[in-house]
Amino acid sequence: MTLTNQNIEQLIALCKSNNQFAQLEIYNRYYKAMFNVAYRIVKDRFEAEDIMQDSFLSAFTKLDTIKDTMTFGSWLKRIVINNSIYHFNKNNKYQDVPLEDVLYKIEDNDGISSDYEFTNLKAQQVLETMKLLKDNYRIALTLHLIEGYDYEEISGIMQLSYANCRTTISRAKESLRKKLELVEH
Repeated sequence: MTLTNQNIEQLIALCKSNNQFAQLEIYNRYYKAMFNVAYRIVKDRFEAEDIMQDSFLSAFTKLDTIKDTMTFGSWLKRIVINNSIYHFNKNNKYQDVPLEDVLYKIEDNDGISSDYEFTNLKAQQVLETMKLLKDNYRIALTLHLIEGYDYEEISGIMQLSYANCRTTISRAKESLRKKLELVEH
């Protein structure tokens, strides 16, 4: 059964009747993007994979709650982000090591293709430098700059007041700018 030509509404209708081929087709369409979302938050490939899988299972069991099937992608992304932040906070709850003292292993690929040399190097440099930011700065900037959430949505996700969210993102941008200046010089 080939479902690659089906639109998202048709696939979701099939998924609601527990059609596993439709579920696989939706998974194949969204898994890379959802993995990247989770990975940018939790910074661990295996954990991001688990979060992505759990998020898909959760989405498939809650398909009846989605109001507009056209927004499935953003609805799924919200599930992935919420699960990622939950796991990140749970895993870092008992760590006493300041984030600034941790050195990061440079990954070969952060979800960005290596076709465009200069732009790519700059983008890779920004992503790598973002890993050096404090956790709340890194998460806020990821949600704002990479995932495209506005301040109001981020304040809800991160459980911050609107003003505190704006301040956090402003300070995160400044911190990122300073760290990038150090890298470039």
